[in-house]
Amino acid sequence: MYSKEEREKAIKLYIKYGKCAADVIRELGYPDRKTLRNWYKTYLETGMYYEQYSRRSKYSPEHKKAAVKYYLEHGRNLSRTIRALGYPSRQTLRNWCNELIPDRCKRRVGGIKFTREQKKKAVFALCTRTETAKDVAKIFGVSRETLYNWKNDLLRGSGDVKMPGKKEKPLPDDRDALLSEIETLKNQIKRLKLEKDVLEGTVEILKKDPGVDPENLTNKEKTILVDALRNEHPLNELLVYLKLARSSYFYHRKIALLPDKYEKLRNRIKELFHENKGRYGYRRIHALLAREGICVSEKVVRRIMSECNLVVIMKKKRKYNSYQGEVAPAAENLIKRDFHAEAPNVKWLTDITEFSIPA
Repeated sequence: MYSKEEREKAIKLYIKYGKCAADVIRELGYPDRKTLRNWYKTYLETGMYYEQYSRRSKYSPEHKKAAVKYYLEHGRNLSRTIRALGYPSRQTLRNWCNELIPDRCKRRVGGIKFTREQKKKAVFALCTRTETAKDVAKIFGVSRETLYNWKNDLLRGSGDVKMPGKKEKPLPDDRDALLSEIETLKNQIKRLKLEKDVLEGTVEILKKDPGVDPENLTNKEKTILVDALRNEHPLNELLVYLKLARSSYFYHRKIALLPDKYEKLRNRIKELFHENKGRYGYRRIHALLAREGICVSEKVVRRIMSECNLVVIMKKKRKYNSYQGEVAPAAENLIKRDFHAEAPNVKWLTDITEFSIPA
């Protein structure tokens, strides 16, 4: 259900955006197209953004009169009337009686009245108990819910519950609250251990950097991590923490358990590589496979050789260099980058550049 303000806002945006339902839904996130158009249609008919709808009763006035009549003629008992007629609920029948025969209704008489001192004594027994709250409630002749309601009223009210025979001593802490706090701390410790194990598994199993975010891993890597930690933590907690869908986990797990379809090809590539003393790369290995009638892509051969660490070890050739060293000793640096001359013909400078020509 949408509130009056939400409905009014949606209709105004619908009018503002030229009756484009998609833009309204994209901005607000609600409602669907059909509902928005119905709202707008109601607005045009009534001139109101919101119209209250009264729920139609499933019981007719004849049903109501028959139930009240049976109630009066059979001892004015609600349970007996409902059991005989099969309708309605106790509260509904009570409302009908108050409406049609307000002066002849059977008044409910309250139970045992407890004084404030008795309530304090019961609440004190609840907070200092060694047995369950249900047993304490049974001792005082009330329900467990009533006992906790007394406790909430007394602790929230003006008078604090005090120890009997002593003055101004505060009520001890509630045992249930302490147990709840202990349970919360246990859950926090469990959560921290899960985070620690996931981070350690990311570094040790997947060989990732220590600062990597587990949420940025691929689904395949997350599946490997979940399988490694599944004996220490529940599967659902691991999937929720890593934000991995259950279907994705079982999909990648099923693929990992499938046999290797390149197993025979992998063994043949290893044989060819070692037969040729480790001198053939993926191109020549691919050519040998083609001669044997094995049709496979070069990329597959290259990937398999990379996975099996089949690398051709080659001695790197030295790049050609024609430099043979200095032919004559280098001239002395007389100028030392001081090109200023006091008179002509004092300093002569030239540049010797070698040009390679066909002659």
